[in-house]
Amino acid sequence: MSDDPETARQIEELAADDRPLLVLDVDDVVLEFIRPFPHYLKSRGFGLTLASFRLTGNIAETATGRLIEQPEVTALLGDFFDDQADWQSITEGAADALELLSRGAEIVMLTAMPHKHRAVRRAHLDALGLDYPLLTTEMAKGPAIAKLRGAKGRPVAFVDDQPSNLVSARGSVADAHLFHLMADNALRAFLPPVPEDIISVDNWREAVPKIATALGV
Repeated sequence: MSDDPETARQIEELAADDRPLLVLDVDDVVLEFIRPFPHYLKSRGFGLTLASFRLTGNIAETATGRLIEQPEVTALLGDFFDDQADWQSITEGAADALELLSRGAEIVMLTAMPHKHRAVRRAHLDALGLDYPLLTTEMAKGPAIAKLRGAKGRPVAFVDDQPSNLVSARGSVADAHLFHLMADNALRAFLPPVPEDIISVDNWREAVPKIATALGV
């Protein structure tokens, strides 16, 4: 898997830090996504039916019932991210958890979204008091996590709601501590069991002591 050159550039801008590393996904880990997104869609004349763990094939035009295709889904997501400050709030428990964990670890947020939305997301996170570094990537997350870790082999933990991103991390950082956290645990029913080396947690309250132990902080 290759690096996203823009993500690599963003990583180069970070200050050097040799503390244990905690990498966090944003949507449905730090910020609510799957709860506000249907309300946003309704405001645009669409409805979301979660019949599977994907957006394409589950969004329909309310007036006609027509299922929209991938390009339209991508456009709606882009519009949502442009307006995210009006819709996305902090996931329950995340702010306190991050404040606690940041006392002993470097926290970096790594979000899979087009780079053009980075400034809007940065401003929204800052307004919410979440001033941790933010990276965007349009490619697999694993190589970015490996680059973030650096050559010193410091402990790494990664939290994401998408099992595929956790698997990508394992492929690039073999000894990473991986945590599967979803803002809406009802969606777990749509997923196959996560690999045994990935720790599933129901919420941030459960996650904090396990992450702290994994990182030794």
